[in-house]
Parts: sequence; structure tokens; C-alpha cells
Amino acid sequence: MSNIVAIVGRPNVGKSTLFNRLLERREAIVDSTAGVTRDRHYGKSDWNGVDFTVIDTGGYDVGSDDIFEEEIRKQVQLAVDEATSIIFMVNVEEGLQDIDHEIYNLLRKANKPLYLVVNKVDSAKEMLAATEFYQLGVEKYYTLSSATGSGTGELLDDLVADFPTTEYKDPFEGLPKITIAGRPNVGKSTLTNALLDDNRNIVTDIAGTTRDSIETLYNKFGHEFVLVDTAGMRRKSKVSEDLEFYSVMRSIRAIEHSDVVIIMVDATLGWESQDMNIFSLAQKNRKGIVIVVNKWDLVEKETNTMRDFENKIKEKIAQFNDVPILFVSALTKQRILKAVETAMMVYENRKKRIKTSKLNEILLPIIEQTPPPAIKGKYVKIKYITQLPTPVPQFAFFCNLPQYVKEPYRRFIENQLRKQFDFTGVPIDVYFRQK
Repeated sequence: MSNIVAIVGRPNVGKSTLFNRLLERREAIVDSTAGVTRDRHYGKSDWNGVDFTVIDTGGYDVGSDDIFEEEIRKQVQLAVDEATSIIFMVNVEEGLQDIDHEIYNLLRKANKPLYLVVNKVDSAKEMLAATEFYQLGVEKYYTLSSATGSGTGELLDDLVADFPTTEYKDPFEGLPKITIAGRPNVGKSTLTNALLDDNRNIVTDIAGTTRDSIETLYNKFGHEFVLVDTAGMRRKSKVSEDLEFYSVMRSIRAIEHSDVVIIMVDATLGWESQDMNIFSLAQKNRKGIVIVVNKWDLVEKETNTMRDFENKIKEKIAQFNDVPILFVSALTKQRILKAVETAMMVYENRKKRIKTSKLNEILLPIIEQTPPPAIKGKYVKIKYITQLPTPVPQFAFFCNLPQYVKEPYRRFIENQLRKQFDFTGVPIDVYFRQK
């Protein structure tokens, strides 16, 4: 088990800034607005050759106007339970608050190494003001500026020295990454929690509850992969605040770094233009795709309701409509395990390798029976086929006149590849090259 460090404190004291500083990249959204971080957010850091996991948590508060307050406190408690060490962050600019006493007493009960960190200390004046925090009853505290990084060295030296072990195992290394994407409030976090059988992410009826892309290890029923819950993606014209802009950018990046994208659709709203945009983004990045229609339990059904709904989606996503479409209810857990099985099937299809001998044995007779149309009296002869050594399925067809192969025949070849070798849910590329 690797060492896990949880960063805990009131809202807006600089936890996410320190989190990004330790990871050396902008992984968590940082904004001057209090309460930006809501769910637990994980990342990997290292100091002097020792690797460890860092958890960024939402701001712990009591009696605020934030409707997510109770859920955030639950997430903080889960992070504390999971951690081997705890960084309790306070803010010298605001001084010692009553809530700081409450949080500190809560953290002491965890009986884990606890480090009091006074943030935003940039000068001797702030250094003097920081002495106020001795009132918490601590023997030592650390002063630093998470924005500039000054003072973090002493903290990390002591943090790493107190680790029970320096062994680190990345639980995500080498695993498939499956990202759940969709418009706001379609049920992405509800599906994540249902699959994990745990309130991993905060769920409310309010669109935009999830802001960061949250990665979690899934290891059940013979399947192991990284499950990524993302913020809801609206059209650019609808994004009115910086926080949402950064959330959408995180979601786009999560899609770009994934192997399979589960596109969640609200059954009560149907397939909309933004669903098409998300689909196109996943297709353009050559990701495996599964479409999951959620809230199916809320739809009034007739004899062919499911078939008609599926046909409408396939009409919209043509020409690449060889995509699994599932109808689920994340709330009642109806068919959610089928979504996992299908996503893993698509993942296997995406990394599938077809032997060159088999490709030629099966496809060359089909091509001979249905050759490319002659153009200006020129006949295209395809002589050899091979799969390219790329992470996604790409095939090269060697022929005498590749410039005369037009798009309709290219689609015919792609359809034959799908029919003969099953690439359901995976975009494939076909190239014609000079032999």
C-alpha cells in the first residue's frame, strides 16, 4: 500500500494550489471563489525519490450557505480515513477561525501524522502573524506559500521521513481508462457511485455539481480499470463563468487521455446537439465509444420505444454507427453492469490485432469479387493488406493506383473489416498506399 497524504482545511485556504504544486501541474481547478473543489481528487507526487499519493479535498465548513456543505464534509472524512498522513491547512490572511479548532480536533481523533500548514506566508510580517496558530495546541507548524512554493521543502522533508514505508505502487498503472462524459445532470456521478457501490462523488439535482474529472479504481466482477467521472459539458455559448470553462476543459482532457468513452444521454431529453459534439470529440480522438441512455425508468414505453430511440441515435451518428447503445437507470442500477461489460468489450476491440495472413486470406477474395470502380479506364488492383502498428486499429491496403480509390469504396472496406473482425464501438482508419 502506498502512502497517501490528504490535504484538509476550510474553503479557500489554498488546498488545491498546494495540490497542484505537489503534482507540478494544474490538475485541480483553482479559483478565488470558495468551495470550488467538492469531490476527493487524487494525484501522484514525489520528494527526494519517494513517491506518494496526494488527495485534494473540498473546503470543510459548518453553517455556510453552500448546499454541498454536508456532502463535502463526508468526502473530507472519507479522505481522512483513507490517508496515512494529513496536512491541515490554514490561512494566515484570515487568521485563526473557530472552525479551525473544530477541524483540528476532528483530525487529531484520526491518530495519524498531522501537519499544520499556515499558507500565504510571503514575508516576515506574515511569519509573525502565524504565531497565532500556536493556540491550537501544536508544538510545530509549517509556514509556506503554496502559490510560489516557498517553504514547502521543510514540510515535505518531515512528511516523507515519517512515512511508514517508502514503497509506492500506482494502482492505475497499465490499466484501461474508461471515462463517463455527457451533458450536465445526465447522471454521470450517479452511475459512478452505483458501479462502485459507494458515494464516491457528490450527487445532486443541480447541474454542474461535479467540477473536476475524478479518477477511481474499479475492481469488481473480474474487471479492473480506471473509472473517470467528468464535469457536464455544455456548448461554449452556454458557458458563462471561468469555473465551468475549466471544468469543461478538464472533461475534454479526460476524454483525450481515455481508452473508452461512455457517453451518457438523458432519456427524457433525447439525443441533442451537444451529445453529438461529445460523440464527435471521442471519435476524432479515436476512442472506443459506448452510448448509455440513462433514466430509462422515467420514460413511458410502448412496444418499439427502445428500438425507435436507438434508430434515431444511429441516424444522427451515421456514418460511424457501429456503436453499442444501452438503456439503463443509474438510480435503480438497472443494466449498469452491462455497461461495464460492454465498455471492456469495446476496449478489447480497440487493441485488437489481426494477423496479416488472416487479413489477406479473408479480405482479398471479397475485394476480388467487389473491386473498386474503374475511373477513366483505370483499374485499381489491391494486392496486399496489413494492420499498422498503432495504438488504435488502422489498416493499409497496398494497390497500384491509390489516388483513384474514392470515399464510398473506403466505407465499403471499413464495413467489411467490421463485419469480418468485429470492431464494434471503435473508430478504424483505412489507408490506400502505393504498391
